[in-house]
Amino acid sequence: MVPCTLQLDLPHPQATQHLGQYLGQHCPAGMILLLSGDLGAGKTTLVQGIGVGLGLVEPIASPTFTLVNEYLEGRIPLYHVDLYRLSPAEAASLYLDSYWDPLETTPGLVAIEWGDRLLTPPPDALGITLTDTAAGGRQATLVATTSVHVTLLESLPDYGLLVNEV
Repeated sequence: MVPCTLQLDLPHPQATQHLGQYLGQHCPAGMILLLSGDLGAGKTTLVQGIGVGLGLVEPIASPTFTLVNEYLEGRIPLYHVDLYRLSPAEAASLYLDSYWDPLETTPGLVAIEWGDRLLTPPPDALGITLTDTAAGGRQATLVATTSVHVTLLESLPDYGLLVNEV
């Protein structure tokens, strides 16, 4: 399958959280999100929205110093990974692939901040890049590599987000 790209304008942090909430409500167990963007681009804000969408009561905090936070009480588990402090070689030594191996970990939604630091990205991950815009908001670029991702992205316009390109 040829990757499919969708760009969304996120004019304020609430729009970033709404995108996350949609993902939390609609992503199936076993989905992996590779989040990239500069420091402060909204990766953790997006994951906080995912937590709301999954029905988590516990607030989502960036796992920069713990590396992985597991939230098991939602619709499906959320595994929140932050590779900010790690080099690609250090990230590889974490054996994160256990989070997308259903024989090792209960399938859930894996959100990896600074996912571009992985030497070998997980198979079939949905890429999400957040960038700041001149107007003070953000733009999200989502890159789908599977039919499940494409179906998920095709339903985004109905969710009330601003769609630039399909």
